[in-house]
Amino acid sequence: MPDLSIVIPSVNGFEDLEGCLRAIEDQRKDADVEAVVVDRLGEPLRSRVRESFPWARVVDVERTMSIPEMRRIGFSAATAPVIGVIEDHVIVRRGWAREVLETIAEGADVVGGPIENAATDTVMDWAAFLCEYSHCLPPLPAGEVVELPGNNIAYTRRILDAHGSVIAEHKWENRLHEAIREGGTPLICRPGLIVDHKKHFTLLEYLSLRYQYSRSYAGARIEGASPVKRAAFAIGTLVLPPVLFYRTVSQIHSRRRHTRHLLRSLPYLAVFVSVWAWGELVGYVAGAGNSLSKVT
Repeated sequence: MPDLSIVIPSVNGFEDLEGCLRAIEDQRKDADVEAVVVDRLGEPLRSRVRESFPWARVVDVERTMSIPEMRRIGFSAATAPVIGVIEDHVIVRRGWAREVLETIAEGADVVGGPIENAATDTVMDWAAFLCEYSHCLPPLPAGEVVELPGNNIAYTRRILDAHGSVIAEHKWENRLHEAIREGGTPLICRPGLIVDHKKHFTLLEYLSLRYQYSRSYAGARIEGASPVKRAAFAIGTLVLPPVLFYRTVSQIHSRRRHTRHLLRSLPYLAVFVSVWAWGELVGYVAGAGNSLSKVT
């Protein structure tokens, strides 16, 4: 039995996944680490993974499967008592596995950390990252926190088994984390547990991703609600763009990091938060549709 299983939904292609697995391979010097690649892209990618990384396990799923569903399948396939979750374009830093296991050994059931940008070629890359991860930038506070990112996190199998019904809802990690906290288990942040997020975007790619994610989030949030509640949430999206813009800028500014990149990204951010609000509006009015399966 390995010490740590790392679940990786494969949705972007081998070029991204290769860097991710190379970094995990380096972790295997510190601990017995298993990579569980849950792939929806097809046999050509799976064959390359098996050839280049024979120590990794590949789980085949349908192309239309959503990332939350892929994570659930990864949890079931994992064999270690501690299960980490990242993304196929996330690169864990040296010592990541060791720090996860040390924190779990100290008594934590859930541990995560900050996310830094590794896609730095263009203003578009920076703008997309800052829009998505302004709240995850280092430094983050140590100890118990209200939220942790879903792509730099590890759980004990015990806590995942205890919340199996929540995981089976196939919603984003915020739903699981809320349930864990409501059950009395703290979310623990380790500021040194940093991963690098390396994903390049074109403008249209990111606008589509931002819309689909926002619609899927809003649709899940309002599922089963009355028409009155749907209407109230939909009306509330009218104030979202300035609120989201202010929150993003203030979170980055408070860390006193990436200021130059923030200033250059402001025009993009204004567009992104507008699309963000539009996606939530559609989700509240028309539901999630098939948006969840389109998120990469």
